[in-house]
Amino acid sequence: MKKIYQWHRRLSIIIAIPVLLWASSGFMHPLMTNIRPAVATQGWPAVAVDSSRLRVGLSEAMRRHHLDSCAAVRLVHIDTNWFYQVQTAVGAEPVYLSCTNGNVLVAGDWLYAQYLARYFLEGAADRSAAPQAGAMVHAGMGNAPDCCGEATECVLNPSRGAKVANVSFLKQFDKEYKSINRLLPVYRVDFVRKDGIRIYVETTQDRFSFAMDSKRAFFDEVFRLFHTWGWLDVLGRARIAVEFLVALLAFVTAVLGVYIFFTTKGGKSRRYHRYTAIVAVLFTLFWSFSGGYHAFTKLVSPEEEPRVVLGRFGAMDIDLARLQAAAGRPVAGVGICRIEGEVYWRVSLLPSHAGGQKDLMKDGKASMPPVLYMKAGDYSVLTDGDRRYALSLAGLYSGRPPGEATPVTAFNDEYNFTDKRLPVWRVAYTGAGHPRYYVETCSGQQAAFVNDAAYAEGYSFSVFHKHHFMDWGGKTVRDGSTMFWAFAQVLMVSLGLVLYFRTRRRKLRSLR
Repeated sequence: MKKIYQWHRRLSIIIAIPVLLWASSGFMHPLMTNIRPAVATQGWPAVAVDSSRLRVGLSEAMRRHHLDSCAAVRLVHIDTNWFYQVQTAVGAEPVYLSCTNGNVLVAGDWLYAQYLARYFLEGAADRSAAPQAGAMVHAGMGNAPDCCGEATECVLNPSRGAKVANVSFLKQFDKEYKSINRLLPVYRVDFVRKDGIRIYVETTQDRFSFAMDSKRAFFDEVFRLFHTWGWLDVLGRARIAVEFLVALLAFVTAVLGVYIFFTTKGGKSRRYHRYTAIVAVLFTLFWSFSGGYHAFTKLVSPEEEPRVVLGRFGAMDIDLARLQAAAGRPVAGVGICRIEGEVYWRVSLLPSHAGGQKDLMKDGKASMPPVLYMKAGDYSVLTDGDRRYALSLAGLYSGRPPGEATPVTAFNDEYNFTDKRLPVWRVAYTGAGHPRYYVETCSGQQAAFVNDAAYAEGYSFSVFHKHHFMDWGGKTVRDGSTMFWAFAQVLMVSLGLVLYFRTRRRKLRSLR
């Protein structure tokens, strides 16, 4: 028993500071989720394509600028002006070609990022104060409006709101925009405001990604240093090994403590630590096991980042009238994709009801968008097109024959909020590990990959580490549970340290 006491005491001293760092930052984490910067919306509204603005065909616009093919193309708008957003390669900054006169919008992606970020931050602009469509005329274009000039003026000289301080293009994650945000490439748009707010947007999907201000940045940095141990990044992947080792030692220490509690009687000086520890130990076992399991999994099987494989498409024209006639309702957007070897227009339709996603991370759900897939040649509608495209994408990423496709419109234990994207399709396959591929049809990306082993680890981390076993009570109850048990860890370790140094001081006095 004396040996067990000694090992428990020694291990406790080794892990004391790491556990205090983890527990104190864990206590703070629920607070961080409730001090997110306030933004007007996280959803981009669907608007009907203005057919009067589509005066130059896509093939003609691309020909003028010596673009014979593209990896992706979409219709986007800046205020009332419409553009072909042409991606020449995966991850490349898109080119913006005017649907009105075929001109290139100079620094188009840079401008569009600001337009999106301002909308997410401040909401819709006052259209009455904006320049009238067609008011500016491009020299030599007759009555064709200078839509590029109008779009640039709209972005650079908004009628209201904060000024933009800086715009930067990110192709890699960094200390502020971490891998947990998933989406790349993105733009960071900094605004001139007292709170120093910056909005991260994905221009190729009109998507809000992340918001950061000075207050959140402070908490985020504390969490990075205390909880994820960013100060050990210099070790590379060895940092994960250190985390695993400390979590393992914490688990062993907790087990030894439980054994000591039930096999011995403590003196008066140990009473507070003993009873605090036996209450807190269940959570200690939970978080140390799940944290160690999580670190070990990352160590032996590095997490696979979401992938995107775009095809090559020749220049083709979009016949909006035929698309609308086939759809029977207004068209809100057009993209291009390949399904089973055939090229299709992916047609986003105007929703039958107004409204959109306000806060995906808070709501945790999103409805399936109304879309149709029409063959580029004859504009025939592909039956069950979104599901068939999902199967085609999953086959591309997995190299497997068609699986079973199911739409996913809400985060769950297997596909949770850390995966970021909704809605997606889950394509399941038989065989070893029962692999499941999650694909996003609007972007053509693989959103996540899960098999039985990954699911077990993810479920353990979600339930035991993030307290999702308290989901029955909602976010407030779950956050309260997390904070209570994290504080119990701090109290347990603090009392243990007080007891250790008090005992050590007594021993030193007795030796004098």
